[in-house]
Amino acid sequence: MGGDRRYGDDVLAGNWRRRRVVPEVDAEPDLVVEDADSGFCGAVVGFESGAVTLEDRHGRRRHFPLVPAGFLLDGQPVTLRRPPRAPTAPLQRQRTASGSVAVGQRPARVAQASRIWVEGVHDAALIERIWGDDLRVEGVVVEPLDGIDGLAAAVAGFAPGPQRRLGVLVDHLVPGSKESRVVATVTSPYVLVTGHPYVDVWQAVRPDRIGLRQWPRIPPGQPWKEGVCAAVGVADPAQLWRRILSSVHSYQDVETPLINAMERLIDFVTVPPQ
Repeated sequence: MGGDRRYGDDVLAGNWRRRRVVPEVDAEPDLVVEDADSGFCGAVVGFESGAVTLEDRHGRRRHFPLVPAGFLLDGQPVTLRRPPRAPTAPLQRQRTASGSVAVGQRPARVAQASRIWVEGVHDAALIERIWGDDLRVEGVVVEPLDGIDGLAAAVAGFAPGPQRRLGVLVDHLVPGSKESRVVATVTSPYVLVTGHPYVDVWQAVRPDRIGLRQWPRIPPGQPWKEGVCAAVGVADPAQLWRRILSSVHSYQDVETPLINAMERLIDFVTVPPQ
């Protein structure tokens, strides 16, 4: 009985199980990739002796060989290749409002499990003003709290872990303050609580940016924002806040303790999983 020979003798013969093809990508300037072995993430800034030079958001530079499937682009393996006429000398990089290296028009990364919490909406708006570009590249969401009195319970509900880190920015974090006592109740190794010494995040903005020699001294027991508004002759706190926020364009417009606290938090929540 003659069989149908259209499919040959062995239907499993031949290259029926296709190998996965890793795409090749031109390592154009400002392309952001991750080294598959070390986890180092940075933007392409140049080439040297068969290697690509990457620079991370802190300005740190490292060289990586252009090996097949040696990098991740948006989480997917790729083989980088040097584009025609690529410059050898390192490029001059643009900077974000935080002073970090700008990564061009890269889409925002999908939100990661880790978070940064701040005390209120004004804190969140100011952080976005300065560190927004950095946080979108890292996929870190900033969420405002309604104060920190219930911080320990909120942290327990968040359930932090090695791949679910939490950073918390606290106003008026000075020894002996109510805030310092609240912070002491949080002990998870996957939570970093830090802050600045200012009564309110408004005070972390350099006063000369809104035409003041210094922030007014408000007597203890008096609401701080209302006291400041009265001292500068503004009736509506929302009006003064708009003036403060519009005066902030980069890290140079805020005080150093706030900058240091935020950089620590971003570094903490973006630690690659071990």
